[in-house]
Amino acid sequence: MTTTKKEMEVVKGVELERYMGRWYEIASFPSRFQPKDGVNTRATYTLNPDGTTIHVLNETWSGGKRGFIEGSAYKADPKSDEAKLKVKFYVPPFLPIIPVVGDYWILSLDDDYQYALIGQPSRSYLWILCRTPVMDEEIYKQLVEKAIEEGYDVSKLHKTPQADPPLENDEAPKDTKGIWWIKSLFGK
Repeated sequence: MTTTKKEMEVVKGVELERYMGRWYEIASFPSRFQPKDGVNTRATYTLNPDGTTIHVLNETWSGGKRGFIEGSAYKADPKSDEAKLKVKFYVPPFLPIIPVVGDYWILSLDDDYQYALIGQPSRSYLWILCRTPVMDEEIYKQLVEKAIEEGYDVSKLHKTPQADPPLENDEAPKDTKGIWWIKSLFGK
Protein backbone atom coordinates (compact mmCIF):
# COMPACT_ATOMS: atom_id res chain seq x y z
CA MET A 1 0.00 0.00 0.00
CA THR A 2 1.44 3.36 -0.99
CA THR A 3 0.62 6.45 0.94
CA THR A 4 0.36 9.74 -0.86
CA LYS A 5 2.75 12.23 0.61
CA LYS A 6 1.49 15.74 1.08
CA GLU A 7 2.97 18.54 -1.01
CA MET A 8 6.05 19.92 0.67
CA GLU A 9 5.86 23.33 2.25
CA VAL A 10 8.34 25.77 0.79
CA VAL A 11 9.51 29.13 2.05
CA LYS A 12 7.66 32.15 0.65
CA GLY A 13 9.03 35.60 -0.11
CA VAL A 14 12.73 34.78 -0.31
CA GLU A 15 14.80 37.87 -1.17
CA LEU A 16 17.11 36.56 -3.87
CA GLU A 17 19.72 39.28 -3.25
CA ARG A 18 20.08 38.16 0.39
CA TYR A 19 20.28 34.50 -0.63
CA MET A 20 23.25 35.12 -2.92
CA GLY A 21 26.82 34.31 -1.90
CA ARG A 22 28.57 31.18 -0.67
CA TRP A 23 26.85 28.27 1.06
CA TYR A 24 28.66 25.26 2.53
CA GLU A 25 27.14 21.80 2.24
CA ILE A 26 26.82 20.48 5.79
CA ALA A 27 24.98 17.29 4.78
CA SER A 28 23.23 15.85 1.74
CA PHE A 29 21.77 12.74 0.21
CA PRO A 30 24.52 11.14 -1.89
CA SER A 31 24.00 12.05 -5.55
CA ARG A 32 25.43 10.62 -8.76
CA PHE A 33 26.38 14.18 -9.68
CA GLN A 34 28.87 14.40 -6.82
CA PRO A 35 31.91 12.22 -6.11
CA LYS A 36 31.38 9.81 -3.22
CA ASP A 37 34.61 10.98 -1.57
CA GLY A 38 33.83 14.68 -2.10
CA VAL A 39 34.79 17.05 0.71
CA ASN A 40 34.56 20.83 1.24
CA THR A 41 31.54 20.90 -1.07
CA ARG A 42 30.00 24.33 -1.51
CA ALA A 43 27.83 26.42 -3.78
CA THR A 44 28.24 30.06 -4.72
CA TYR A 45 25.24 31.95 -6.10
CA THR A 46 25.50 35.25 -7.97
CA LEU A 47 22.52 37.24 -9.20
CA ASN A 48 22.88 37.97 -12.91
CA PRO A 49 22.44 41.54 -14.22
CA ASP A 50 18.87 40.70 -15.33
CA GLY A 51 17.93 40.42 -11.63
CA THR A 52 15.99 37.19 -12.16
CA THR A 53 18.49 34.49 -13.09
CA ILE A 54 21.28 33.22 -10.86
CA HIS A 55 24.75 32.00 -11.78
CA VAL A 56 25.49 28.77 -9.85
CA LEU A 57 28.99 27.49 -9.11
CA ASN A 58 29.15 24.11 -7.34
CA GLU A 59 32.56 23.02 -6.11
CA THR A 60 33.85 19.89 -4.42
CA TRP A 61 37.28 18.51 -3.63
CA SER A 62 38.02 14.89 -4.47
CA GLY A 63 41.45 13.25 -4.33
CA GLY A 64 43.00 16.62 -3.53
CA LYS A 65 41.62 18.24 -6.69
CA ARG A 66 38.91 20.86 -7.02
CA GLY A 67 36.08 19.81 -9.30
CA PHE A 68 33.36 22.24 -10.25
CA ILE A 69 30.32 22.66 -12.43
CA GLU A 70 28.54 25.88 -13.36
CA GLY A 71 24.91 26.39 -14.15
CA SER A 72 22.00 28.75 -13.76
CA ALA A 73 18.92 28.95 -11.58
CA TYR A 74 15.60 30.72 -12.02
CA LYS A 75 12.18 30.79 -10.39
CA ALA A 76 9.97 27.95 -11.61
CA ASP A 77 7.02 30.37 -11.65
CA PRO A 78 8.06 34.04 -11.79
CA LYS A 79 4.60 35.12 -10.55
CA SER A 80 4.70 32.94 -7.41
CA ASP A 81 6.29 34.04 -4.13
CA GLU A 82 7.18 30.42 -3.33
CA ALA A 83 10.89 29.55 -3.23
CA LYS A 84 10.69 26.93 -5.97
CA LEU A 85 13.65 27.29 -8.30
CA LYS A 86 14.84 25.37 -11.32
CA VAL A 87 18.56 24.71 -11.65
CA LYS A 88 20.09 23.94 -15.04
CA PHE A 89 23.53 22.46 -15.60
CA TYR A 90 25.10 21.40 -18.86
CA VAL A 91 26.91 18.09 -18.59
CA PRO A 92 29.51 16.87 -18.75
CA PRO A 93 31.19 20.10 -17.55
CA PHE A 94 34.14 19.80 -19.95
CA LEU A 95 31.86 19.30 -22.98
CA PRO A 96 28.64 21.10 -22.02
CA ILE A 97 26.05 19.72 -24.43
CA ILE A 98 23.32 18.03 -22.38
CA PRO A 99 21.12 20.27 -20.23
CA VAL A 100 20.11 18.70 -16.92
CA VAL A 101 17.35 20.59 -15.11
CA GLY A 102 16.47 19.93 -11.49
CA ASP A 103 14.19 21.33 -8.85
CA TYR A 104 15.62 23.40 -6.01
CA TRP A 105 12.99 24.03 -3.33
CA ILE A 106 13.91 26.03 -0.25
CA LEU A 107 12.10 24.16 2.54
CA SER A 108 13.54 26.12 5.43
CA LEU A 109 15.52 29.34 5.72
CA ASP A 110 16.30 31.34 8.84
CA ASP A 111 15.50 35.05 9.05
CA ASP A 112 19.18 35.99 8.76
CA TYR A 113 19.79 33.77 5.70
CA GLN A 114 22.50 31.80 7.54
CA TYR A 115 21.24 28.23 7.02
CA ALA A 116 18.84 26.48 4.68
CA LEU A 117 17.19 23.15 3.94
CA ILE A 118 16.87 22.38 0.22
CA GLY A 119 14.83 19.60 -1.34
CA GLN A 120 12.75 18.72 -4.36
CA PRO A 121 9.36 17.08 -5.05
CA SER A 122 10.50 13.46 -5.49
CA ARG A 123 12.37 13.67 -2.15
CA SER A 124 15.39 11.99 -3.80
CA TYR A 125 17.71 14.89 -3.02
CA LEU A 126 18.23 16.86 0.17
CA TRP A 127 20.82 19.40 1.21
CA ILE A 128 21.55 21.17 4.48
CA LEU A 129 23.47 24.37 3.75
CA CYS A 130 25.15 26.93 5.98
CA ARG A 131 27.07 30.17 5.47
CA THR A 132 29.93 28.76 7.56
CA PRO A 133 31.66 25.37 7.23
CA VAL A 134 30.49 24.37 10.73
CA MET A 135 26.84 24.34 11.79
CA ASP A 136 25.50 24.45 15.34
CA GLU A 137 24.34 20.91 16.25
CA GLU A 138 20.99 22.18 17.59
CA ILE A 139 20.21 23.94 14.29
CA TYR A 140 21.27 20.81 12.39
CA LYS A 141 18.82 18.71 14.43
CA GLN A 142 16.01 21.22 13.77
CA LEU A 143 16.60 21.03 10.02
CA VAL A 144 16.68 17.22 10.12
CA GLU A 145 13.35 17.31 12.01
CA LYS A 146 11.89 19.61 9.33
CA ALA A 147 13.07 17.15 6.65
CA ILE A 148 11.32 14.29 8.48
CA GLU A 149 8.10 16.39 8.65
CA GLU A 150 8.33 16.90 4.89
CA GLY A 151 8.50 13.15 4.26
CA TYR A 152 12.26 12.59 3.81
CA ASP A 153 14.07 9.40 4.80
CA VAL A 154 16.85 11.11 6.74
CA SER A 155 18.75 7.83 7.23
CA LYS A 156 20.23 8.63 3.76
CA LEU A 157 21.67 11.93 5.01
CA HIS A 158 25.47 12.02 4.81
CA LYS A 159 27.53 14.71 6.57
CA THR A 160 30.04 16.47 4.30
CA PRO A 161 33.56 16.92 5.72
CA GLN A 162 34.46 20.63 5.67
CA ALA A 163 37.83 22.28 6.32
CA ASP A 164 37.65 25.07 8.87
CA PRO A 165 38.87 27.58 7.84
CA PRO A 166 37.61 26.77 4.33
CA LEU A 167 39.94 26.02 1.43
CA GLU A 168 40.49 28.72 -1.12
CA ASN A 169 40.33 27.95 -4.84
CA ASP A 170 44.04 28.42 -5.39
CA GLU A 171 44.92 25.87 -2.70
CA ALA A 172 44.11 22.87 -4.89
CA PRO A 173 44.87 21.86 -8.47
CA LYS A 174 41.87 21.99 -10.76
CA ASP A 175 40.32 18.84 -12.15
CA THR A 176 40.16 20.27 -15.67
CA LYS A 177 39.06 17.07 -17.38
CA GLY A 178 35.89 16.69 -15.35
CA ILE A 179 37.08 13.25 -14.23
CA TRP A 180 35.18 13.62 -10.95
CA TRP A 181 31.97 13.98 -12.91
CA ILE A 182 32.56 10.81 -14.95
CA LYS A 183 33.60 8.87 -11.85
CA SER A 184 30.55 10.02 -9.92
CA LEU A 185 28.22 9.22 -12.81
CA PHE A 186 29.48 5.66 -12.92
CA GLY A 187 29.45 5.29 -9.16
CA LYS A 188 33.20 5.20 -8.57
